[in-house]
Amino acid sequence: MTRGADVVMQTLAAHGVKDIFALSGNQIMPLFDASLEAGIRLYHTRHEAAAVYMAEGYAQLSRRVGVALVTAGAGLGNALGPLLTARASDTPVLLLSGDSPVGKDGQGAFQEMDQVALTRSLTKWSVRVTRAADLAEVIDKAVRVALQGRPGPVHVSLPADIVLAEAETATTLSISPSEPTNVSALRDWLHAAQRPMIVFGPSLNATRQPGLTARVEQATGAPVVVMESPRGLKDPSLGAVAQVFAEADRVLLLGKPMDFTLQFGAAAPKAGWAVVHADPEELSRARRNCAERLTRSIEADPVDVARGLAFGSDTDRDGDWLGAVRAACARRSNDGAGDALNSNTLCAAVHAVMREVPNPILVCDGGEFGQWAQASVSSPRRIINGVSGAIGGGICYAMAARAADPEATVVALMGDGTAGFHLPEFETAVRENLPFVGVIGNDLRWNAEHQIQMREFGSDRLHGCDLSEARYDEAVTALGGFGAYVTDLSDLPDALRRAIASGRPACVNVRIDGLPAPVVT
Repeated sequence: MTRGADVVMQTLAAHGVKDIFALSGNQIMPLFDASLEAGIRLYHTRHEAAAVYMAEGYAQLSRRVGVALVTAGAGLGNALGPLLTARASDTPVLLLSGDSPVGKDGQGAFQEMDQVALTRSLTKWSVRVTRAADLAEVIDKAVRVALQGRPGPVHVSLPADIVLAEAETATTLSISPSEPTNVSALRDWLHAAQRPMIVFGPSLNATRQPGLTARVEQATGAPVVVMESPRGLKDPSLGAVAQVFAEADRVLLLGKPMDFTLQFGAAAPKAGWAVVHADPEELSRARRNCAERLTRSIEADPVDVARGLAFGSDTDRDGDWLGAVRAACARRSNDGAGDALNSNTLCAAVHAVMREVPNPILVCDGGEFGQWAQASVSSPRRIINGVSGAIGGGICYAMAARAADPEATVVALMGDGTAGFHLPEFETAVRENLPFVGVIGNDLRWNAEHQIQMREFGSDRLHGCDLSEARYDEAVTALGGFGAYVTDLSDLPDALRRAIASGRPACVNVRIDGLPAPVVT
C-alpha cells in the first residue's frame, strides 16, 4: 500500500528535494519512515525553530525550496517565529506539520488546534489536507507557491490519519517559466535620470543572484544597492549611502518594498520612484507611501526584470554619480580601532582569516555586534538575520550552509545574547557532521538594549540587560565540538585557524568590549 506519507515524500523528491530539517513527534513518524524510500535525508534538530531557520538558510544558499518538518501542538508553535524571518527575507520555505486526525475533528483529539489560523498571516499560503487523494496536488502546489512570484514560506498541515491512509502515487506538475517582462520603457526611464538609484530586495542579493548587481550597474550606469537589513539606509554595511541617496532624482525598487527602511519614500524626497514587485500588495503600499511621485508600478518578477536590465550598455552615463555612491557605500566607522579586543577589532581579525580559507560562507546574526559583523566582514556568500530584525538563527543558518555546501568553510558571528537562543544545536552539528566556526563577541550583556538604556534613560538606569561570564566554549566542547576562549587580540587569529582546522563544530568565545553599532558619518 502506498501511504499518504509516501506520496508526500515522493512528490518532494520529484521536485528535487534531497534534505529536510526536522524534529520528530508522534504524528510525523510515518513521514520519517517514508523519507527512506524517497532518498531524502533528515537533519534532526533540537528545536523546531532551528529546523525552520535551517530550511531558510538552506534555501538561500541552494536557491531551491527549503523544507522543514515538525510535529503538531507546541511543535508547530515553536516553528512560528522563523516563518516571520523567511517571509521578510523572501525565502521559499515549505513547513510541513503533523496534525490531529481529521476523523476526530471536534472531539478534542490530542493536540487538536486550528493550525492554519496560526500560520496564515505569516505565509503565502497555508492549508490543511483533509483527503489523502489531494496530497500530491497540494504538496506540488505548495512548492510552486513558495518559489514563484514573490518567494516566501508556505505551510501544509498533515493530519495523522491522512498520512497513514492509502493514497495515489504522486504525479508532479512542471513549474512553468514566467514570461519575460519588456524592460525597454524602464531602461528609458532610468536613462533620463541624472542621479538614478536602483535598490534590490533580499531575493536579489549576491548570494542568491551571483553577479547580478555588477551586471545591472554596468548595463544601466546606475548604482545598485541591496537592502536586506531592518536598519534600512542606516545599515552599517551600506556605509554612508543615506547621504547620497537623498540626492537621487529617480529610484527604481526591484523586489524591495517601499516601507520604513526607505522612510516610506522620504529617503529620496525629490525623486520619482518606480517599483517592480511580484506582490500586488507591495505595489499598493508604494502608491500609499509615494502618491504622485510613483511614476512606474509594475507587477512582475523582479529577478526577471533585473536580468533584462543587465543586457545592453548605457554608454552616455556620467560616471561621477556611480563613483560617489560607491565611495559612500564603502565608508566605514573607525570607532574602537587599535589593539584592544572590541567589536571592531574582533571583526577585522575574522575578516583577515576568512580571506585565507577556501570557499567561505559568512553568517551574521543581529544585534549591536551583528551590525559590526555585517559591516566589517565580507564574503562572496553570506546569510544575515534579515529584514525582520529577529535574532538567534545564526547557529542554525551556519549548519544549513554546510548542508547546502559540504565543502564550504562556514564562519558565523554572533553576540553572547544571540548565541543563547540555539546553543544546544551544536550537538546537532556534531551528530549530523555539519562543522562550522561560531565566533561569539562576548560583552556580557544584551548590548543593543543596553545602548538604548544609555541613550534614552541614562547610565544610572541600566538594569536587566546583563549576562554572565558563562563559558560557551566549554559547553560546546562538552557537546563534542571544539572550544577556545580568547581574551587577547593577538591570540585570536591562531584560535580561529585552530577552530577551522579542527574539522568540528567550533565555538570561539571572545571576551570583548562591546561597542554601539557603527554609525558612518
